[in-house]
Amino acid sequence: MPSALIADDEQAPRAQLLLALRSAWPELDVVATCVNGVDAWDAFLEHEPQVCFLDVRMPGLTGIEVAHRIHGRAQVVFVSSYGDHALAAFDAGAVDYVMKPVEAARLAQTTQRVKARLDAPVAATSALQQLLNQLVGQVRKLAPLEVLQAGVGKEVRLVRIEDVVYFESDTRYTRVVYSNSEGDGEVLIRTPLKELLAQIDAGRFWQLHRSVIVNHRHIASAVRVDEGNMVLTLHGRTEKLPVSRHFQGLFKGQ
Repeated sequence: MPSALIADDEQAPRAQLLLALRSAWPELDVVATCVNGVDAWDAFLEHEPQVCFLDVRMPGLTGIEVAHRIHGRAQVVFVSSYGDHALAAFDAGAVDYVMKPVEAARLAQTTQRVKARLDAPVAATSALQQLLNQLVGQVRKLAPLEVLQAGVGKEVRLVRIEDVVYFESDTRYTRVVYSNSEGDGEVLIRTPLKELLAQIDAGRFWQLHRSVIVNHRHIASAVRVDEGNMVLTLHGRTEKLPVSRHFQGLFKGQ
């Protein structure tokens, strides 16, 4: 039995697509329905569905960014609204998509194409990856990142970008340390620093190490430990963050 996930941040279109799929593709097992891109990526890693129906514009990660991460490990169908500028690119790139509200005839055509491709190995073509690279930037320009969403147990915690003190990344997660009127806190997200850099204000957030981005308003001082090493101290915090040699020129002194 083929499996699928659906991701859309709006409840009504999400429910409508689920109902339409039950009619168009009764044997399809929808293993997850997600309300944002971060949840969609987590669900993909957990369930490894063969088909992903992804809304183009979602908070956290867009559908384009989730598809980019999937990178040929599943069939992807984009779900978009009428008038979305991305539709022209989808047509040019022969990418499967359906429009909201979903029409039965169009969904039937799409599901038939997807079924045919499920019998063959999934391939991540260079043309598709180039299209996704192009659309990542276009979609993000129209949807600048203002709020991060992070799962903390059963809770989805919202962190405003302006409250972030710094980001610190490892091979799997990015740690988000924040401070607001309610106090200090931290959450973990799966968005790599490279993707965050494309979405946040470079004038406010400085990358000072391959694994660290800091909100410069929270920097108290830069301390040279020895000839090759420097660390940052932060206002009201005890931790010290590394500054790689490449970025030490930002702190020349007078």
